[in-house]
Amino acid sequence: MSRRREDRGEAALRGPDAKEDGESAGSAGARPVRAVALDRFGLLCAVLAAVGFSGKAILVKLAYRYGVDAETLLALRLAFSLPFFLVLGGIGAHRAPTGLMPRDWVWLGGLGLFGYYLASYLDFLGLQYISAALERLILFVYPTLVVLLSALWLGQPLTRRTLGALALCYAGIALAVAHDLRLAGTARDLALGGVLVFGSALSYALYLLGSGKIVGRLGAVRVTAFASTIACGLAIGQFLLLRPLAALAQPGPVYALALAMALFSTVLPVWGVAEAIRRLGPGPVALTGSLGPVVTLLLAWLLLDEPLGLAQLTGAALVIAGVMVMARR
Repeated sequence: MSRRREDRGEAALRGPDAKEDGESAGSAGARPVRAVALDRFGLLCAVLAAVGFSGKAILVKLAYRYGVDAETLLALRLAFSLPFFLVLGGIGAHRAPTGLMPRDWVWLGGLGLFGYYLASYLDFLGLQYISAALERLILFVYPTLVVLLSALWLGQPLTRRTLGALALCYAGIALAVAHDLRLAGTARDLALGGVLVFGSALSYALYLLGSGKIVGRLGAVRVTAFASTIACGLAIGQFLLLRPLAALAQPGPVYALALAMALFSTVLPVWGVAEAIRRLGPGPVALTGSLGPVVTLLLAWLLLDEPLGLAQLTGAALVIAGVMVMARR
């Protein structure tokens, strides 16, 4: 594989799955075309994942109007997702050249815990207290957390550009919080919801760091399927421990919204993120999330009647600008 292709950010192609997909060892003339195609498909996966994840907060807020609690709603969402992940896991196991080692299961368990279960649960809890628009802006700081954790654990330096980008992001969050505080006037709920959603962003940042090390080795399909299946088991087990089975007696719209979350805000985007990370790496995938705040702001305004003010729009612009500046560091 040439250095030119590596410099274009396609290090993920060096993994075992890339060799099967590329079939490029024998034809030098076909390599540049295939590389561009993989780049575009990875970008498409990342964009669709960002849009799918953006709609989740809207669906959660709509479901909360029927009185369902976070534990029950999360269990329904992942229970509907579980059959798809089991099928995906069977496909991945059948295609895999080797089985999973004990250390692989440890990694998958950690990814399932932090990336799919804990991040989702903290997010669901936070949405009980704050608006969908503010939730998405807070979640969107996860690329900054990836950078900070990389500096803390991996020794990557924090440049002036990076520090300036961090300042932009958190100034934008401050503006959005001020916007919601003026409207809601409940500082305690706003603080509690903000902390919970920030914890969700931190959990997802840990997932991104971990997945970048394992997806290239095991393949996107197996990582997505097995880690998500573990998360489904955790969410369903939590429901059985904390809620009676009678809590499943929910109105029909709750089940419809949970199914929509499973299909369009869980299964498809989770696979899309894993596949995009394999093809592009975690950095570019994090950048495509810049669509998220804009999509959520518009959907919350249209479907939830959440007010859309100048401070909120300015805050969103600052957060997105901060992430984009950080991408160019």
